[in-house]
Amino acid sequence: MSAKILVVDDETDLQALIKQKFRRQIREQKYEFVFAENGEEALQRIQENADVALVLSDINMPIMDGLTLLTKLHESSPLIKAVIVSAYNDMEKIRTAMNRGAFDFVCKPIDFVDLDVTIQKTLQHVEQLRQTLKAIQENNILKMYVDETVLTFMGRSEFETSLMLNETIEATVVFMDICGFTAISEKEAPDVVVQMINKYFDVMVKEIIAQGGYVDKFMGDAIMAVFRGDYHLDRAIDASLAVRAQIASMQEALPNQLTFVPKVAIGINTGEMVSGNIGSVTLRRLDYTVIGDTVNVAQRFQAAAQPGQIIISEAAYQQVNESFHCQKVGEVLLKNKSEQAMIYEVLD
Repeated sequence: MSAKILVVDDETDLQALIKQKFRRQIREQKYEFVFAENGEEALQRIQENADVALVLSDINMPIMDGLTLLTKLHESSPLIKAVIVSAYNDMEKIRTAMNRGAFDFVCKPIDFVDLDVTIQKTLQHVEQLRQTLKAIQENNILKMYVDETVLTFMGRSEFETSLMLNETIEATVVFMDICGFTAISEKEAPDVVVQMINKYFDVMVKEIIAQGGYVDKFMGDAIMAVFRGDYHLDRAIDASLAVRAQIASMQEALPNQLTFVPKVAIGINTGEMVSGNIGSVTLRRLDYTVIGDTVNVAQRFQAAAQPGQIIISEAAYQQVNESFHCQKVGEVLLKNKSEQAMIYEVLD
């Protein structure tokens, strides 16, 4: 299926040039181009072509310029991404366009090889957004704060029904905490702290996703992840082992000439829990999450874990001891629990 691209420019000879330079992609039905001469006409073309994925827009045009078009696109069609095509002397306007949500820009005179690369990159991004939205709609998993963008693409009745859904599930919860990061955040500049934590989180998230889990929430310098389906406990442990190995291999040279070697403390628990939307319906601020004693105990296990440790319960140990090398840590008294719990450490 071809990707539909809207070209918005008052220079009419650009239409012929686009058709000429991309004739192979048009012939192979890779791209389909639609044209407009100003922003107002572009919005009309989008109404007529609901499957437009990408807008290539000039800035300086009569009736409605490219900057105004960007604002209108963001309001009405948030999944359509825009690439600005303008002259070098419009650099200040290009910066404004980027601040208004333009995905990228290409300068005139147009390098069509570069433009093709930019188109491919932008279309790939749009496809990722569409797949994410499709997953939300199909699986009814709102792992985010609900806003008007979601309401636009999910019918309100469907949305309101989903708010009330809850179920008891069998799953595994994992809490992963980056040890020693609080001290770093107190000493280093905010931009250094944010870059570091985002880099670590990105590594952790990739390993969680690779094992079929999903990130339920970010909690300061920790992540809460949930694994459901077949072998959810095994997959949670595999993800935790991979995260521990990846994080341990990273070193950070700090501005004060010290080196930070991160470690993670991980708590895992498995069993029954309640899954549903928790939050305020009035504010439309909801978190699709899991709650219950199983979840609370997983967080307590993480708090009991030393840097580099992966802690599980005795019941979990009985399930996985033939698949993973574990050792007994001993009994610990967990917060809000009257009796001590036996915990085990997963070695490999």
